[in-house]
Amino acid sequence: MDVIELDRFELLGPLGSGADYDVRAAIDWATRQPVVLKRPSPQAVRRQSHGAIEERTSRLLEAYDKAGQYCDVVPRIIGVTEAVVHDDFFYEDLGQPYRVRVEERAVGIPLVGDPRSRILRVPIGLGQNLFALHPLVMPDGVGDWPIQTQLLAAQEVFAGAGYALLDLGPHNVFYSPGSGKITLIDAGALVGQGVDRTQANRGPQDVHDFYVELLKFYITPLEPPDDAAGYFDPYNQRPVITLEQECTELAHGFAVAGGDVAEAAIACIGRIRRRDYGGVAEFGRDLQECLHLINIRNGNMAGREAALAAWRGALGRLKEEHWTRYQFDADAELAGLSG
Repeated sequence: MDVIELDRFELLGPLGSGADYDVRAAIDWATRQPVVLKRPSPQAVRRQSHGAIEERTSRLLEAYDKAGQYCDVVPRIIGVTEAVVHDDFFYEDLGQPYRVRVEERAVGIPLVGDPRSRILRVPIGLGQNLFALHPLVMPDGVGDWPIQTQLLAAQEVFAGAGYALLDLGPHNVFYSPGSGKITLIDAGALVGQGVDRTQANRGPQDVHDFYVELLKFYITPLEPPDDAAGYFDPYNQRPVITLEQECTELAHGFAVAGGDVAEAAIACIGRIRRRDYGGVAEFGRDLQECLHLINIRNGNMAGREAALAAWRGALGRLKEEHWTRYQFDADAELAGLSG
């Protein structure tokens, strides 16, 4: 991985901040391309408790070297700084050394936006609902269910190197509606290759925990909403607890809905509960069958015209000023979807 100096970049503004990482927008002076700077949370650095975050960064860089560079939905890592004090660049007085990772900036919008934006009445669940759960309209050439298909393909690439990618909920996925392409903005939650982890109250994890995430965040027993407001709020956003509990709750939700989709999904959930899948491709075939049945259900539903009207009404909210903070041109991206 190339060692890089921060004086090559012009710092712009914050893009997000979580328990582990702080993310800032910047411009590469050399190429004039937009990039993101990812560093340990300043609060953790100030408390000198960022050692585990730095270890996570090291695991990610190792996994990227073995698999990420061969996965086209993972942003290209431009370089990583030395572990030094970066106070002058960020206008801070933390006084502690840490590394900064520089990546290409993702194109599109987050499937689920920053929860703090809800205060401003931003419909942060639009991406997940419109494009992952209820993709009633897709541009020419994209195909059905591109988000799920690409998540499965990314997992297969990492599985080939001995890893399982986790924590791929919609808050960590950007989507470009015009191209149908996703970008994983955080691929740092890994198991495998000597980094297997047991989270508190979760037990040992493997690729079956990824399968749970797909069924929890990227498929629903519910029919598409018949009102635009039904697309505004994120779906199933409570964090994953244990695989057993998630399987129980998912199976109950599909059982209540009933129908062919429920039958296929419940069979899939049963195999996940038993950790019975031999590989990503095997699970992918079952998931694609569920998605195929959803297509049939949605095509035959009595209120399809009302659902399409609601979908397009919600789509129009992506033309609001909030979404201009991302690498997202609403007019161009949505041209093939407005109908």
